[in-house]
Amino acid sequence: MSQTKNFNLPDLGEGLPDATIVEWFVKEGDVIKLDEPLVSMETAKAVVEVPSPFSGKVLKLSGAAGDIIPTGSVLASFELDPNLPQRADGQDTGHSHGHAAPAAAPTPPPLPAAAAPVATEEAKPAAAERDDAGTVVGAMQSSNAVHAEQALAVGGVKAVPAVRAMARKLGVDLSRVAATGTAGAVTMADVKQAAANGTAKLGAAPAPVAAAAYAAPAPAQVSAPVQSEARTPLSAAGKPMRTQPPGVVAKGQPEPLKGVRRNMARVMADAHSKVVPTTLNDDADIHAWLPGNDVTARLVRSIVVAAQKVPAMNAWFDGEALTRTLHAQVDIGIAVDTDDGLFVPALRNADMLDARGIREGVNRLREQVESRSIAASELSGYTISLSNFGMFAGRYATPVVVPPCVAIVGAGRARHQMTPVMGGVEAHKVIPLSVTFDHRAATGGEAARFLRAMMDDLALAS
Repeated sequence: MSQTKNFNLPDLGEGLPDATIVEWFVKEGDVIKLDEPLVSMETAKAVVEVPSPFSGKVLKLSGAAGDIIPTGSVLASFELDPNLPQRADGQDTGHSHGHAAPAAAPTPPPLPAAAAPVATEEAKPAAAERDDAGTVVGAMQSSNAVHAEQALAVGGVKAVPAVRAMARKLGVDLSRVAATGTAGAVTMADVKQAAANGTAKLGAAPAPVAAAAYAAPAPAQVSAPVQSEARTPLSAAGKPMRTQPPGVVAKGQPEPLKGVRRNMARVMADAHSKVVPTTLNDDADIHAWLPGNDVTARLVRSIVVAAQKVPAMNAWFDGEALTRTLHAQVDIGIAVDTDDGLFVPALRNADMLDARGIREGVNRLREQVESRSIAASELSGYTISLSNFGMFAGRYATPVVVPPCVAIVGAGRARHQMTPVMGGVEAHKVIPLSVTFDHRAATGGEAARFLRAMMDDLALAS
């Protein structure tokens, strides 16, 4: 009698309660071997390829692309093949396996499907990148596990999971994309180029040959009228109406958060329930700056100077144990805004970097975030945070302090204002600053002295 086993979704090294299915590499009824690619999953950090823990026939796949699967829930069921290699039950694989299950055992239904979030754009050269992106920061809770992505051939097309996810997002048929990568692999740039040219639309019919112009058209296709009803917020009865049924995923319809954005929602709610935030605002006068000053580098330097003068702000606080940890080094979490949500990679040992080192470090972190190649260990462990939201808009803010950090700095959009000087007034350029701190761990005086130290450093010519 053949043995049936369930495969439960493993933790994937992210410490998160769920993950989103991006793409199955098999279908029900297929035979798969041990450690062959089974499915790609979207987590808060990356698109991760999950290998098969068994050799045998795939009996059931618990969910489709876009479904959210809780960690520990059944992901797939297998009928083991005794003639193929199997991993010993006692061998540590990092996966969670279900015990033998009867064929009729029900599996939990997946959450409603929606378009899967995918990796951000491929890293661009620094010269071609947009200015630093920032927003109110959160924290990506994750472990130090790093998953290497290798180009996988599925349906005759070689591409890493992140590229497949991007193709799905952009509606690109990978089988029609001209591959330029190593060993014939489709790259992120190939997918974006195909999407821009419209040469590989998903589901589009192949280009017709010249003789097809003389073929008789199908009457049903030609004569079918195109509906173009005028949009209206009212039904025939004069009452508000839905534009789509509840089960249809469309703009204006509820859809589950996934991946990075889903984790961001959890982290922000957790921070809101634990921190006692207080925010101070002021303007840093940068009228004396010499040409060529890097705004981000100067902001980072000013945080380092202020943290060294007021160590209470460069600290971690444990609200349950009521303990405080002061840090000698300054590791700054830099908010990076993406289409999928917020990342906060750590600029390590910022107190040891000069302006050039800061710029190179920030560029490296942003490129790694956009290409989803950043190590999970780089998304945690910072001692204080910087949100440069002024690159978009906004003057002041109340940025969110994420435990265990005590403080976060927000920099608004620079502007000119009239400043009193001896004998009159002058137009000076200023940068609005907002410092939010956890009042359980730091006093108002400490926060004010920290802000004053930042302003004094930013006032220097270079």
